Amino acid sequence: MKKALILTLSALLALAQMGNAQSKMDLSEGRDRCANWADKTFSKGKTPPFSFKYDGVPSETFLKKCKFTRSIEPEEGYDLKTYSWTDRKSGLQVEAKVKVFKGFDALEWTLWFTNTGKTDSGQISDVKVADINAAATKKGPWKVFYSKGSCGAINDFMAMTKEFSQEDTLCVIPAGGRSSSVEFPYFNAKTPEGGLIVAVGWSGSWKAQFTRPSENAFRIEAGQREIDTFLYPGESMRTPLVAIMPWEGEDRMDGQNSFRRFMLAFHHPRDSHGEIIQAPICSGFNYGDSYPCNEYTCMTAEYAIALVHRYQQFNILPEVFWLDAGWFEKADNWKEGWNWANAVGNWTPDKERFPQGMGPIGDACHEVGSKFMVWFEPERVIKDSDWAYAHPEFLLQAGGGKVEPHPIDRSFPDSYLFDLGNDEGRKWFIGEIIKLLKDNKIDYYRQDYNIDPEYFWSSNDEPGRKGMKEIRYICGLYAFWDALREEFPDMLIDNCASGGRRLDLEASSRSIALWRTDYTYGEPYGYESQPYGLSQWLPARGTGTHYSDAFCSRSGYNNGAIFNWSVTSYTSNVFDMQKRMAELQSIRSYYLEDYYPLTGYEDNTGSDQFIAYQLNRPSDGTGRVMGFRRDACPNAQIEVRLRGLDPDKTYIVENQDSFERTEMTGRQLSEALVLALPDPRTSIYLKYWEKQ
Repeated sequence: MKKALILTLSALLALAQMGNAQSKMDLSEGRDRCANWADKTFSKGKTPPFSFKYDGVPSETFLKKCKFTRSIEPEEGYDLKTYSWTDRKSGLQVEAKVKVFKGFDALEWTLWFTNTGKTDSGQISDVKVADINAAATKKGPWKVFYSKGSCGAINDFMAMTKEFSQEDTLCVIPAGGRSSSVEFPYFNAKTPEGGLIVAVGWSGSWKAQFTRPSENAFRIEAGQREIDTFLYPGESMRTPLVAIMPWEGEDRMDGQNSFRRFMLAFHHPRDSHGEIIQAPICSGFNYGDSYPCNEYTCMTAEYAIALVHRYQQFNILPEVFWLDAGWFEKADNWKEGWNWANAVGNWTPDKERFPQGMGPIGDACHEVGSKFMVWFEPERVIKDSDWAYAHPEFLLQAGGGKVEPHPIDRSFPDSYLFDLGNDEGRKWFIGEIIKLLKDNKIDYYRQDYNIDPEYFWSSNDEPGRKGMKEIRYICGLYAFWDALREEFPDMLIDNCASGGRRLDLEASSRSIALWRTDYTYGEPYGYESQPYGLSQWLPARGTGTHYSDAFCSRSGYNNGAIFNWSVTSYTSNVFDMQKRMAELQSIRSYYLEDYYPLTGYEDNTGSDQFIAYQLNRPSDGTGRVMGFRRDACPNAQIEVRLRGLDPDKTYIVENQDSFERTEMTGRQLSEALVLALPDPRTSIYLKYWEKQ
């Protein structure tokens, strides 16, 4: 077996107390332990927790011949340690940039390869940013807990578990080059002594593999799916980011909640004051246009402004008004087969529908105290569009070859991919988007991504440079988002990607998914089930809901939500909409605290189920419980066990529909709390707090 880094769980768990809200450990002591661990693993003469091949030579052999240096840069919240290996003969430099976090049991690192020589480097291949063996001394089950990704289905983000027999393997790769399409880049590997959370930051095609090569060990590998390249003189490339977080005990949710805190602290966008940017409460403009229009392809400025005033009239003003796809040129020309999907690349507000641009809509939103968010999809460029004709040199064609814009059969969107790895093109791209945002008084930027980019990248790689188009593209994407945040430091970037298909660690650091799935238009079981897998990893996000009744609306609650109500329909109920808006305001902050599924982790999409979850706030002893009895569920009540409570304290539990109260000790609540719903397709919402 390869001599990869061996992490005994006793060594890992020496780190695991850090960042625990209940821990009394001095944080400086924890920081020193973590720093020492990093220095021992990324050090001269040791096998580091990564691997690659250089001209076929394993890194374990190659690095031992290299000159080794290390440095440290203290940053706010972490120490950045750079460990460097330089080959004296070829000039290849390998740097591991490692963040050692202060107050959290977590490390993360990226690798950078640089050719400091005067000729092309040798071939760099089989790069595994994480290549770790985790060992345990105790006997017991070995499992990996993970989640599905998104594909617009009822089981998007379903929680999954694999228990490993000896020599079992789990290999996970997302579909088509979008980082959370079908698969999800977050994992919790549980051993008999605790566990290790592993997360990948790469908004393209990654690969993670877990193997149990022997009875007491896991091998964990993660990195870019495919790379086999050389570097030109002076050229550098980076790899995916990998984060690890050890945890201890039997209950993996303790580890999950520590990871949620870590995500909020270090992988969540913040405003110009350093505060967390909240996932907002949004409303569409009477969401969706009538056939043959679609989305907002027939929206006009006058109608949008009138709807802002209608929301104000009904006292249901959202924090953000959301104008979705279809505001641009050609999208409304349905007589000739155009719509929002096959008109991308025409990024000019439609002159007939928005004669002064969208600025007047932004003004109307601002006048009532709301922000204005607008949909874009600039990475996908239709072959018969303004951007395609203006700058074909900035575009990639699937299959490779020369880009030649031309009229298309508009029954099927025929697209190019804008090459964000092209430095000149990216500069132009950034300038165009910033200008559109400023000219149209747009506060929040919504970026969709309805294209699988993997074949565009691979078919345009230079000979001998497999994986480089993807690397340049992904780094260009991050540069674009970072440029937006620099220009608009209080801006929220809403990351859609066909609904939740780009939710890796790097994307989550820069954006929030307000539309976590395209499975939002039918029955709400998917809304209720998806958080069971997704909430274990990402605390802040939203999804769309189209109905104002309690059952459907509560199904879509999170830190934020998109209320796509029809405020002009006689079937709508203003009082219901007001209740839902106020109710979400009362619960939303709890989604940023500790999360516990109460009715099982997996396969909870059936119409015959009763499911529930708990949101607990350890800092003040309060929390929320939400439960749903579905249409075909035969059980009028279930028993659940609450978590994270003080067994010796008394809690008041209040039903938010009947306002009935009961008193129970923390011990009683941890043994059995009855959730009763006499009627199918109903929900229960409970508050609890410590009795004073």
